Amino acid sequence: MNLSASYSIVLVEDDLELAELIRDYLQSFEFNIEIVNDGLTAVSTILSTQPDLVVLDVMLPGQSGMDVCRAIRQNYNGMILMQTALDDDIDQMMGLELGADDYIVKKVKPRLLLSRIRALLRRQERTSSENDQDVLQLGQLKINLQHRTVTLNQASIKLTTSEFELLHLLASNVGQVVSRDDIAQQIRGFEYDGLDRSIDRRISRLRRSLQDNPIEPELIKTIRGVGYQLCLAQGVETA
Repeated sequence: MNLSASYSIVLVEDDLELAELIRDYLQSFEFNIEIVNDGLTAVSTILSTQPDLVVLDVMLPGQSGMDVCRAIRQNYNGMILMQTALDDDIDQMMGLELGADDYIVKKVKPRLLLSRIRALLRRQERTSSENDQDVLQLGQLKINLQHRTVTLNQASIKLTTSEFELLHLLASNVGQVVSRDDIAQQIRGFEYDGLDRSIDRRISRLRRSLQDNPIEPELIKTIRGVGYQLCLAQGVETA
């Protein structure tokens, strides 16, 4: 992927010294970076400029990163990379629940931050190019790839960006087991290390959104030690 200045990033960070260091590093790879220092300004800036990606700190003056994520998600379709101060499951889960696409722990090495940003942009680009078939119909589950909507049993299902992409991955391999490593590669852009619990958390949230019983799930089965399987009695149809 040719990363150029056409890719815009809003960096929401109240530590000015750190923000400038990140900006200078990313600009050396020809990203167009805009720094915002507080949560209130971040919401208006993101919604008005619609950048390709937002790097969003959790701890901000005026309005927290979580509140910013909640405020922008319905009207912003770009990628959101949350920065958490600690490797805290609660912060990570909350961010993903509110629509963040990935998270990273501060103060991350610049090369790792760049790698995560590139992975998210590749994911965005890949999703945009996969709309050669607009609708994937699997029994009572209907996935509209162009409009990124989902219905199940004729009821509309509201999903975050990451939930939609996870469901699309499972639906594209319906009846087959998708390993955690495959999910990590496709959804997050790097290999599963055997310890990262974010994949399991994403599956749990997707089940909840689909009203799939977490104790005895019928739609998304756990194949112990391997991965997950979308199970539907009906065959796959595309429209």
